[in-house]
Amino acid sequence: MSLIRAFRGLRPAAGQADAVAAPPYDVLSSAEARAMVHGATSKPWSFLHISKAEIDLPPEIDPHDPAVYAKAAENLTRMLAAGVLARDDAPCYYAYRLTMPGERGNHVQTGLVAAASVADYDSNRIRKHEFTRPDKEDDRVRQIEALNAQTGPVLLAYPASSAADKLIDAIAQGAPAADVTAADGIRHQIWVLTDAVRIAAITQAFDAMPALYIADGHHRSAAASRVAAARRQHGAASSADAFLAVIFPHHQMKILDYNRVVKDLNGLSTDAFLVRLGEKFLVSPACDAVKPCCPGEFGLYLPGRWYRLNIDPKLFVADPVANLDVSLLSEHALGPILGITDLRRDKRIDFVGGIRGLAELAKHVDSGEMAAAFALYPTRMDQLMAVADSNNVMPPKSTWFEPKLADGLVSHMLD
Repeated sequence: MSLIRAFRGLRPAAGQADAVAAPPYDVLSSAEARAMVHGATSKPWSFLHISKAEIDLPPEIDPHDPAVYAKAAENLTRMLAAGVLARDDAPCYYAYRLTMPGERGNHVQTGLVAAASVADYDSNRIRKHEFTRPDKEDDRVRQIEALNAQTGPVLLAYPASSAADKLIDAIAQGAPAADVTAADGIRHQIWVLTDAVRIAAITQAFDAMPALYIADGHHRSAAASRVAAARRQHGAASSADAFLAVIFPHHQMKILDYNRVVKDLNGLSTDAFLVRLGEKFLVSPACDAVKPCCPGEFGLYLPGRWYRLNIDPKLFVADPVANLDVSLLSEHALGPILGITDLRRDKRIDFVGGIRGLAELAKHVDSGEMAAAFALYPTRMDQLMAVADSNNVMPPKSTWFEPKLADGLVSHMLD
């Protein structure tokens, strides 16, 4: 099949998008999701009833209990029967525009909702940059099988293509089919393309690309591959040979910093810690919070005081992974000074998305919960693509993409 294809999307019926659209399943805890739909304002049609169906079961239930997946399927059937969700009659492409309010950068990005080829994922034409965890893959496989649908889109990026940009922008004209402003202020708009000639032109434009890049959704894409492989064994791959994706031009995507907080200084006093840092970094006290303005610059917050750290330029290397700021911090500070070498398992380190701001870092330290916080310069899209092109993976928690996609605006049913 082609790199991408149009599909018959499952979408909120006219007038129902506000009631259905929900935050991504993996950014809310079960308690937060339960409060969102069963709190002061009931939301009976929220997609959270499908994506986090444990909210409709007793609070003590394990989110991975078989009853949760069964409840998700029951809730999907209920929403279809009520006419809240409806499936398009013919294969379509969809333009998806995200708008982040001005106080956070007045950022706009417009991409394409499509079914992406599992075969191209398996062959690494759709490229990865993270390891996956079997337990998280298993969860997504069970969800897909229970619903016979992919409801969590994979966030992809495509390399520079003015042809694709123009074709997608042409869809996003006139009144959208869905226009939702979420509680976090992010605006989500969907337009539908049904014209077969224009659909073919978009498919051709993407087929000319050398690769697509997974930005977020490694577990969802890996799970889709597993479902497709299992169905092929039984002669029934059909539409399972593609996965739900939203694909943006790489130059429009916004990566925020993904910062680090640590519980202790590995037995060092504050002064001794700063001396050790001085062996690899230029350490300068700062009067205000330090937001790094270039690669190799870090902010450090210790109780009551910010510092600016600039790494020795000689420590930059050509390797696409080792040259990431997250790698430089680990290689020259977290590991040798603080003894934190396994970011996946070490309980002495935690991570704070840049959307929360620098004040959140200071809060963690001033409360006594953490001993120090590091503010990082964001990973760039060209760095992510270089890592993926080299068949390598990034360290954990290297990227924080904003704005986030909503769940429920377009889903991919498996025939």
